[in-house]
Amino acid sequence: MKNNDLKEAGPLSDSFGGDLITIADEEGNEFELEMLDVMDLDGESYAVFVPADIENMDVNDPDYGLIFLRIREENGEEFFDSVDDDDELNRVYEAYQLIMDAEEDDT
Repeated sequence: MKNNDLKEAGPLSDSFGGDLITIADEEGNEFELEMLDVMDLDGESYAVFVPADIENMDVNDPDYGLIFLRIREENGEEFFDSVDDDDELNRVYEAYQLIMDAEEDDT
């Protein structure tokens, strides 16, 4: 599952304490994601996720790793959209890496 394969995801579910969402890809396959962080970049907000079952995944699995979704508000609800542009995805990834490096330096 790559970011550009994701369809629009629904609002954040409070039934799991607000940390997990379920998304569907273009073929209707559902995936559960755990939210790690939210960040702002260039006037947009992004949520950072990993697959909810990442500890049981093989690191060579194409679904393994970070997933970035753009946050969009509509009628007072938050929705998540895939980041389809490779340049945008690279900028978001690099910005998140800087955040993680800064947090690591603070410990």
